[in-house]
This record gives sequence, C-alpha cells and structure tokens, in this order.
Amino acid sequence: MKADATAILPAKSARRPRGAATAVALFAAGFIASAATMTAQAGAAEGTAADHPSAASVEPKPPSITVVPAVAGTLVEHVVVTGSLRAREEVQVTAEVDGLAVTEVLVEAGDRVRTGQVLARLSQDTTKASIAQTTAQVARAAAAIAQAESQVTEAKATLDQAKRVFDRTSQLAKSGVASKEAFDQRKSDVDVAAARLGAAEEALGAARADKALAEAQLLDARIRLARTEIKATADGTVSRRDITVGRVVSASAGPLFLIMENSDIELAADVAETVITKLKVGDRASVLVAGFEKPLEGHVRLISPEVNDRSRLGQVRIDIPDDPALKVGAFARADIETDRRDGVIVPLSAVLYTPSGPKVQVVKDGVVETRPVDIGLVSDGKAEIDSGLQPGEQLVSISGTFLRNGDHVTPMPAPSN
Repeated sequence: MKADATAILPAKSARRPRGAATAVALFAAGFIASAATMTAQAGAAEGTAADHPSAASVEPKPPSITVVPAVAGTLVEHVVVTGSLRAREEVQVTAEVDGLAVTEVLVEAGDRVRTGQVLARLSQDTTKASIAQTTAQVARAAAAIAQAESQVTEAKATLDQAKRVFDRTSQLAKSGVASKEAFDQRKSDVDVAAARLGAAEEALGAARADKALAEAQLLDARIRLARTEIKATADGTVSRRDITVGRVVSASAGPLFLIMENSDIELAADVAETVITKLKVGDRASVLVAGFEKPLEGHVRLISPEVNDRSRLGQVRIDIPDDPALKVGAFARADIETDRRDGVIVPLSAVLYTPSGPKVQVVKDGVVETRPVDIGLVSDGKAEIDSGLQPGEQLVSISGTFLRNGDHVTPMPAPSN
C-alpha cells in the first residue's frame, strides 16, 4: 500500500510543470507578435516620411483677426444736458390799490387768459362813494367859476364906467368947471373899480383851480374804481394764484397772479463750462420731459454769457413747442446736436492713439499696415477720419500694440449686429 502511494504521488507532480510551460510558451509567442507589429508600423512610418518630406515641415496658419470696413456716412456730435422746465417770460400781476377786500376771483391756475381779461374784483363801495363826492366837488367848482366870471364881468363894467366919468371930469377940470375934489374922487373911483376887477379875476382863477383839482380827484377815483378789477397784463397761462376772497390787498405785497406770457415754456439746463463752448444758438435739441413717451423737438434759444465761478456751470435755455401737458418745474433731458459731418466713419475701438498721433491698422492681403490718420468728430463710439483712409478698406476692429506693421494675419469679418 505504501509502495502504491509512492508511485501515484510522483505521477501527479509530473503534470504541473507541463501546464506552466504551456502558459510561458503562449506569452512568449504573443510578445514576439506584438514586437513584430510595432516594427512593421515603424517601418511604414519611416517609409511615409521618406516619400513625403514636406508633411513634417508644414507652416502654422497666421492668427485670425477681426476686421471691420471703413464706411462713408454721417456722424453727429451730441451733448446731453438736464434741467427743469421754466416759463420763458413770467408776468407778475399785483394790486394797484391798497386797503380793499377781494370780492371775487374769476380764474384758477392753469387757465389761459387774454390781455385785459378780469382775473379778480375788489370791493368798490368806498371808491364809488369817493367818485360821487368828487363829482359834487367838480359841480361846485363849476358853479364857483360861473359866479366868478359874472363878478369879473361886473367889475369890468364898473371900471369902464369909472374911466368914462374920470375922463369927463378931467376935461371939465381943465376948463375950470369941475373942482379938484371932484377930479380926485373920479380918479379914486377908477382905482377902486380896477382893484375890484383884479379881485374878481383872482377869484375866477381860484374857482378854476378848484375845479381842476376836483376833476383830478374824480379822475383818480375813477382810476381807483377801474383798478378794483385786477386784469391780465399779457396773453398766457396763469401759473400761480395767490389770492382769496375776503383778503385785503396791498400794492406793496407780492404778486396776486403769475402769468406765463404766451404760455411759452422752455428748458433751463445747467451745462459744464467745458461743454457750453460747443453749443450755439439755434442748435437742434431733442427734449424728453419726465412722463412723456416721445421727445419734443426744440432748439437752443439762449446761452448764458457767464459761468458760475463756484459750480463752474453755465445755463442754456432750450425753446420747446407749446404743449398743454407741459408743467413748469418738471424734469427734462435734452440731446443737443452740436455738429454733423459726412465722411469716412470707423469704430472708435479701431483707432490707436500713440504719442505720434492717432493711427489705424489696415489689413490688406493678410498683411497689417499701421497708418497715421487725422481724426474729426468723435461720437457714439465712432470716429470720423478726415484723411488717411478710404471707404471700403479693412482695418483691425480693436487696435492694439499686439500687432505690428507687416504682421501676417487671417482677417475675419466682424459679426453683424
């Protein structure tokens, strides 16, 4: 039994080495095959490189650069200002009499009025009484004048009579018929008559002066009566009312009404001193008022001749068309057109500012040419080229020092907006 066991064990251990040898043989065969394949591929690659020597030395493509064309067009320069709406001319309506109470107010703020239209009425009782009194004084003065005139006529007649008697007495005295006493008496009568005539004429003058005074007082009373009706002194719109029924007015007080003459409203805007020099009277302006959906077309009417030395601002008045919806004091923004030119237009980003002046980078046949130009207007992110560039030429859309004169590039048109 031991001998059989001994015989079997060696036979089992002899089968294991045979399986391992088989695995090693298979691994070696695979490695040899892989090596052969790699060698063949390497040989094929060497053959390809030998057949096409230019494939290994291909030059890289020039960098792509976005270009834009220079175009012929119109460039408009703008200045934007802000301010508030103001009345172009504001007329103050005040009371011209003192101490009278308001009895009636006929208009409100916002009403349109005409010159001479009654806005309010004051109490007329005392004025009418004054008119009646002065009318009586005028009549009394007229009667006094009539009386004085009759006295003057009577005095003239008395003087004439006294002169005739004196003349006869003088003739009689010369012939010795009349005594000296009679002569002296007749002369005295002439003097007295002359004095009475003078007094009558003076009384007539005084009566006439009294009448003139009474007539002046009557005229003043009538003027005061007329002034009890407070009237508009200009055509326009009532912008403010500061009067109520029962109030006692005074000529020295503030205005009772404010009227915008002809209802003209304009924009009063403050402009920086560096900008105001660009503006001219007559420049077109597009005015957008707060609350309005569409702008109003206006123009610069007035440019202030002075600049505030503290704020460094000057004022500009912009005339705008009449619109009932406009309100004094409303905020508004104006876009003023200061210049308009036709020429070659390019994006401002395409202009390269250098110490020697502005330049653009033109791309022609894939080669960059840095070219000096003269700049005109600059507005809305665009620049007008006065000289140095022709319409249709392509130039780098965003210029910079990363490109130099003579560089090769691949131009790529800028995407359309």
